[in-house]
Order: sequence, then structure tokens, then C-alpha cells
Amino acid sequence: MKKLTGLLIGSVLLLGAVGCDVARTSGDAPTDPNEGAAEVEDAAKVTETKDDGQGEIRRKQLEADIRAREERNKVAGDPEVRADSDLESEIRSKLEANIPHSQLTVQATDGKAKILGTVPSQEEYDKIMPLAKEIKGVNEVTMEVKVIPATES
Repeated sequence: MKKLTGLLIGSVLLLGAVGCDVARTSGDAPTDPNEGAAEVEDAAKVTETKDDGQGEIRRKQLEADIRAREERNKVAGDPEVRADSDLESEIRSKLEANIPHSQLTVQATDGKAKILGTVPSQEEYDKIMPLAKEIKGVNEVTMEVKVIPATES
């Protein structure tokens, strides 16, 4: 019984630690939403981030994740009321699929989304707000995103 209790407590702690991770569009996006926008170091990183987000398998994963969360929310109750973690994940997936060059972090609280990080062009910057507002349950979007063109190295 003591082993089972220890296993259960360990599992809960592990899931809690993983669940506290910030929703990011790429591995090089800012990890702390309070730090502000990151800088694009070189064009190779932008290309690597783009390739990661544009792969066919990754796109299918993102679409499946959004569908699963929407179905789970339909079963759970009001489709307009979403858990903060669901909003973060859906916004992150939407941005990653549609703006593959981005380094963005998403934080959501009570239907209010905060998006921060960097994009390499004004065109991609202009896509962020409309894409985030497409997600059901998002009432307000604030952005701290900088346009920083990638530099050739």
C-alpha cells in the first residue's frame, strides 16, 4: 500500500510540473511571459522553426489537438467557456500552424490571451490577432510581439 501511495503522489507531482509549462510555438520562444519579446539570433534558427511547424505530421498533430479539445469541451458543457490551459494550447497550435516563423509564448486567463515574442515580418505580426480571436472562448487579446527581421549569419 505504501508503494502505491508513493507512486500516486509521484504521478500527481509529475503531471503538475508538466502542466505548468508555458504554451510556446517553438522551442526558442521565450519561456517566461514576463520577460518580454526574445530576439531572433540568426536566419538558420528561423528556418529551423519554420520547418518544425510546417511539416505535414506536425500540422496533423496540431489539428488533432484542437479537435480533441473542442470535442472534450462539447461533452463537458458550455463550448464558449474554456479552461485557461485549453485556450493556451489552441491559440499556440493555431499560431504555430499559420505563422511558422514565429517565436511566440501564449498565456491565457479567464478568456483573456496574452501573446508575446517575436516574428520576422509585419505580415506575420498582422496575422496574430485575427488568428487568436478565431478560438472559441477568447474574449480579449493583448500582444507584446516585436517584429525583428532575421539576420543572415
